[in-house]
Amino acid sequence: MAKRIQPLKPDIILKNYWNDNRQFADLFNAVLFGGEQVISPDELEDVDTEESSILEHRDYAENIRASRDSIKICKKSLTYGVELTLLGLESQEHIHYAMPMRVMGYDYGTYKKQYDSNAGKYQNANGMTEDEYVSRMRKTDKFTPVITVVVYYGEKAWDGATTLHDMLNIPDKMKPFVNDYKMLLVEAGKNDLILHNMNNVAFFDMLKVILDKSIPKNEAKKKVIEYAVRHNVNKTVVMTVAGATGSNIDYNAFEKGDGDMCTLFDEIAKEGEIKGIEQGIQALIESFQELDIPFLKSQKQLMTKFSLSEDSAKKYMDKYWK
Repeated sequence: MAKRIQPLKPDIILKNYWNDNRQFADLFNAVLFGGEQVISPDELEDVDTEESSILEHRDYAENIRASRDSIKICKKSLTYGVELTLLGLESQEHIHYAMPMRVMGYDYGTYKKQYDSNAGKYQNANGMTEDEYVSRMRKTDKFTPVITVVVYYGEKAWDGATTLHDMLNIPDKMKPFVNDYKMLLVEAGKNDLILHNMNNVAFFDMLKVILDKSIPKNEAKKKVIEYAVRHNVNKTVVMTVAGATGSNIDYNAFEKGDGDMCTLFDEIAKEGEIKGIEQGIQALIESFQELDIPFLKSQKQLMTKFSLSEDSAKKYMDKYWK
């Protein structure tokens, strides 16, 4: 028998939500074009989210594997052909102080995959100049550009870097000579996006309430429930909001067909307490690593310290063990 209350994994439920081309296109139109309807849902196709490549440097080679949350290719029909753009979306529950570098890595992986695929066409130098053959790329070859948007769902205001330069200790006079890399950041709890898709409008409106630390949790719960009922918010949107904020959901309530909002957000009032415990777990795991305590031994100590089951401890270890 399935558990009555099930935890919603933010990464999975958000990936499912943004898999909808209408919602995905609406978000990118809001972030890139101020709400202008430039990207059409019909122009979007899913792309394999896993990028693998080899970074070669003299005597060593390091495998790089990066799995994006979501990436789609936008195919715009033009008079003389098709214009392609790759659109990547990353969801962040916590502030990541190396996020610009992480995004740079994702984008590099996407370009490297295109390069490798293109280079595979040139098995010999027939019809190529010497420089083209050495490059495994013709002078006229072009790759598909990639744009990555990061959506942050945390309570705290983002205080991390948004550019590579922000991560560097670099004198002002040297900045013009050091390549920068910028990321597009959306803070779910605080943004001025012009959205047209009603699911997205409700999604971000409800998140703003839940993530507003100035509103007591019980009051925030009440406001979100009232909003969902008043606007007849789609069940999937409500479940995504609960998942993005780390709440638990009573699936049985939806099996009855009534979409009981009160049941859905019962756990939100306890969110502060839950997060407090989780922060302690994270700190303990990081301490284990600093002391070079083996993974399995650390997991057993975690189970003892917080009275966790083996499965729960394993989930926390997988989440915070770096």
